[in-house]
Amino acid sequence: MRTYDKKVVKAGAITFVTALFLLILLPAALVTVWNAVEDRGGTTARQEQTSDGGQQAVQQPGSIDSDAIRVAVFRTQTQTVEEIPLEDYVLGVTASEMPASFHIEALRAQAVAARTYALAKVEKSASGNPQAHPQAPLCDDTHCQVFRTEKELLQIKGQAWMDDREAGLPQVKQAVQTTKGQVMYYQGELVQQPLFHSASGERTENSEDVFTASVPYLRSVESGEYEDGAYEGETVSVGLSEFIKKAAAQDGAAAGAASDTIRILSRSEGGRVERMQVGGATFSGREIRELFGLRSANFTVEISAAQITFTTFGNGHGVGMSQYGANGMGQAGNDYRQILGHYYSGIEVK
Repeated sequence: MRTYDKKVVKAGAITFVTALFLLILLPAALVTVWNAVEDRGGTTARQEQTSDGGQQAVQQPGSIDSDAIRVAVFRTQTQTVEEIPLEDYVLGVTASEMPASFHIEALRAQAVAARTYALAKVEKSASGNPQAHPQAPLCDDTHCQVFRTEKELLQIKGQAWMDDREAGLPQVKQAVQTTKGQVMYYQGELVQQPLFHSASGERTENSEDVFTASVPYLRSVESGEYEDGAYEGETVSVGLSEFIKKAAAQDGAAAGAASDTIRILSRSEGGRVERMQVGGATFSGREIRELFGLRSANFTVEISAAQITFTTFGNGHGVGMSQYGANGMGQAGNDYRQILGHYYSGIEVK
């Protein structure tokens, strides 16, 4: 064979081997590496195409094997205890506690909070269940978390809501499924009080300013910029004589209070009323809120000769995650981990 022909054959062979490597061997190697990464349980969300051509986040499993867990729930209507798969419980709580029309990242944050709350209650039940429902660690109303089965949700919300992919049950299911098994930890321990409320007004509250104990992850943080004025400026008017009568029934020192002895004495870091004077008695803002059915203890008072008018800001106790704030954070581009990290200081989700 001539030298020229040998060179041509050699060049052809090199070209063939290179093409074989690029077209077959390299893609196969990359697939093997990718599968190995997935087998190690990475936590990055992937995107899968949905049946309608959209994109849906698929989250890797969390730290909890939730398929193996069932929780005992005291059903207040039937006065019975039901054993419910954890993820079914989380779905029923998320659908009941937060509007399905909220941003998907807010719903994911709610699902993680609900799952964490449930497991914390189960963990605590080792030393006994709550006095309000000694039969089980959880109940299905606001004493714990509101829970409804899918059948009950259908009766309450209707078939259209059950089928609504953007603002109904399918949206909630996606939030629960893409956070499956994920809970919150603080310094390596399961978060015991993942509290939440509807809207804070301006800031959330330090736990000790509303309840008894100081909890390190329940700190006062800004929230108003994300809440879009939810529950802001609502008014409740009460006849002055009725106000004094109700206050005196709680503390006799309020009897006969003059209007100039009714005033707010102090506020918390989050802006809620800490102490309010009524005649010779002093009440907490929480006591006044409960006594007169106010949405929030963040209120102002205006007193006339005949009545007292409360103007409230926010809805709920104000501790932990603001649901309207979570919705606003999602709309602003934050994911559920960032939302939870904002409202529960120093936690991690896994």
